[in-house]
Amino acid sequence: MKKYKPSFNKPSAKDDQGVRAKKHLGQHFLTDENIASKIADTLSYEGYDKVLEIGPGMGVLTKYLLEKKSEIHVIEIDTESVAYLESNYLHLRGRIHEKDFLKHDLSEIFRDEQFAIIGNFPYNISTQIVFKVLELRDQIPEFSGMFQKEVAKRICEKEGNKTYGILSVLTQAFYEAEYLFTVPPSVFNPPPKVDSGVLRLTRKDNFTLPCDEKLFFRVVKTAFNQRRKTMRNSLKIFNLPDNLREDAIFGLRPEQLSFQQFIELTQKIEPYAISGK
Repeated sequence: MKKYKPSFNKPSAKDDQGVRAKKHLGQHFLTDENIASKIADTLSYEGYDKVLEIGPGMGVLTKYLLEKKSEIHVIEIDTESVAYLESNYLHLRGRIHEKDFLKHDLSEIFRDEQFAIIGNFPYNISTQIVFKVLELRDQIPEFSGMFQKEVAKRICEKEGNKTYGILSVLTQAFYEAEYLFTVPPSVFNPPPKVDSGVLRLTRKDNFTLPCDEKLFFRVVKTAFNQRRKTMRNSLKIFNLPDNLREDAIFGLRPEQLSFQQFIELTQKIEPYAISGK
């Protein structure tokens, strides 16, 4: 496939200087072209025609995405970055959305179509991005990108580990989660104080849970909010009957339960939580 080359206008003095990274936006601009290309290759680009990049900055990842067969959209809250992209990436005209990803209604861009998400995500909102992806899981078959390494590992962690938590269970209930590779601070401007990690989420073929999904979310969050307690004690708020609470699963701590066991637990609780018995 023919390689995409950005169409550059004559840069202004501001463009010569690039875009200033803003601490309050959690910006750390990736400067390594090889890593940018490698991240662009983490998506399969199959089963959907559109891709949304979150926080493109100066487009180091964007230019590699534009080589792919999908229609690329970018969403960026930083007005300076938006101006830079509009000046230097003419192929993106009409597909640069100056919006806050966490607040914007994405149906205005994609309606009810399937689309993937990718990005070098700001550390300060990365977990919120994942929670929004979970809300939009009906439309997002694939998701990949860069997080703080600790967060990426937590999302992909399995039961039995201290880093396993709410985000691990909720994500893995709907997606296959893979930790792909680690990225050092030296390839960013400015460099963060910690390593970064790239992960990929691939939606499961059957991503509808065999239980009440709102209750499932509530059970998981309630359990991990008191993670040192057994399920018997942390789930007292549900006022479950004593005979049910004698089930062996209630003697475990939340970090010991796989997402499948949390589904089974929700199924056990459901008749009482829904009916109020």
